[in-house]
Amino acid sequence: MTDHVAADTGLGERFAVTTKWRALFVLSIAELFAMALWFSASAVAPELAVAWNLTPAQTGFLTSAVQIGFVVGALLSAVLTLSDTIPPRYLFAGSALAGAAITALLASVVESALPAVFLRFLTGVALAGVYPPGMKVMAGWFERGRGLAIGALIGALTVGSALPHLIRGVGGIGRPDVVLFVAAGLAALGGVLVLLVRPGPHQAPAAPFDPRAVRRILSDRGTLLANLGYFGHMWELYAVWTWIPAFLAASFAVTGDPLATPQVAAFVAFATIAVGGLGALVAGVGADRLGRTTVTSASMITSGAASLLAGVVFGAPLVVLVPFVLVWGFTIVADSAQFSAAVTELAEGSYVGSALTLQTALGFLLTIVSIQLVPRLVELVGWQWAFAPLAVGPALGTLAMLRLRTLPEARRLAGGRG
Repeated sequence: MTDHVAADTGLGERFAVTTKWRALFVLSIAELFAMALWFSASAVAPELAVAWNLTPAQTGFLTSAVQIGFVVGALLSAVLTLSDTIPPRYLFAGSALAGAAITALLASVVESALPAVFLRFLTGVALAGVYPPGMKVMAGWFERGRGLAIGALIGALTVGSALPHLIRGVGGIGRPDVVLFVAAGLAALGGVLVLLVRPGPHQAPAAPFDPRAVRRILSDRGTLLANLGYFGHMWELYAVWTWIPAFLAASFAVTGDPLATPQVAAFVAFATIAVGGLGALVAGVGADRLGRTTVTSASMITSGAASLLAGVVFGAPLVVLVPFVLVWGFTIVADSAQFSAAVTELAEGSYVGSALTLQTALGFLLTIVSIQLVPRLVELVGWQWAFAPLAVGPALGTLAMLRLRTLPEARRLAGGRG
C-alpha cells in the first residue's frame, strides 16, 4: 500500500524506482535458481543414457517430459486462471519448492528410465507455476521499461536453464546425482527468495474465475499475432537448447582439435545457452526504444539463419565453431521476453497472467514435437544438418510480427513504437 500512495510525491516516486529495481534483482535471482531444474536431467543425459541403456529418442524424453508436464500444468493454470486468482509470488514459491523436492527424489531413488520420465513430467507441471507468475510479478512493477524488465527476467531464466551444464563441467561429469541435487537446492532457494518480492503498484488485483477469459484471449487479433510469433520462436529454441550438447560432442569428435574434450564441450554448451541472458537484456533495451516487432523479427531472422548454417560449421575448428554457437545462443532467446511483454500490453488487463500462461503452454506444446524431431533427423542426415528444418519456425514467426506491425494494435506496444 505504501508504494501506491508514495508514487504521488517526488520522494515517493524516487522510493518506488528504488523498490522496483530491487524487485527486479531479487525476482531475477529467484527465477535463475528455480529454472536450474529444467535441464538438470538433460545435462547429465550422457551418463544416464549409458547407465540405463537409452536410445537417443528415449534420452530426448528426459526433456520432452518436462515440456509435456509444463504444457499440462500451464493449460490447467490458464483454464482455472490460477495466475490471476492466487497471489503470483505464492504460486511461484510453492511451485519452485515442489519442483526441488521432485528433483531431489529423482537424484536419490530412481534407477531406471520410466520413473525418471514420470518425475520429469511432474517437474514440468511445477515449473508452470514458476515462469508465467514470475512474469506477472515483474509486469506489476514496470509499466515503462517493461521490455527491459521482462528481458532481465528471461535472461535470468536462460542462465538458470544453462546452470546444470556449468555444474556438470565444474565437477559433475560422471556424477549425475550431484548435478541434480545442486539444481534442487538452487530451486528451493529461489522459492524462498521470491517471497521477498511484494506486489508492484501496477499489478492487477486478483480476478474472479471466468471460464470465458481463455476464449477472449484466443480471439483477440493482436494477442493472436504476438502468440504466433512466439510459437515460431519456440519451434527452434528448446530443440536447440536440448540438443546443442550432442551437436557439439559430434562436432568435436570429427574436428581433431586437441581442445575438443568433453569438459570443454560442457562449458561451451553452458555458454551457448547462458549468453542468451545477455541477448534478452540487449533485446529488452532495444525493443523499448525501437519497437517489439522490429527486435523480434531481427532476432528470428538471425537465429533461423544460424539453424541453416550450423551444418556449414559442423566439424570446424573451435575458433570457428565456438563464436558461431555463441552468436546463435545470443539471438535465439533474445526475442523471447518481447513476445511476453507484447501480451502484457495487448491482452485484457485483469487476465494477463492467464494470457501469459496460455501463450507459454501452447508454445511449449510445439517444443515437444521439435525436440523429438531432431534425433529422427539425425538418423536421416546426421548431426550436420539436423537443425536446418528448425528455421521454418522463425520464418513464420517473423511474418506474424511484421503483420502485427501494420495493425492499429501495434500502437499499444512499447509505448507506441510497435
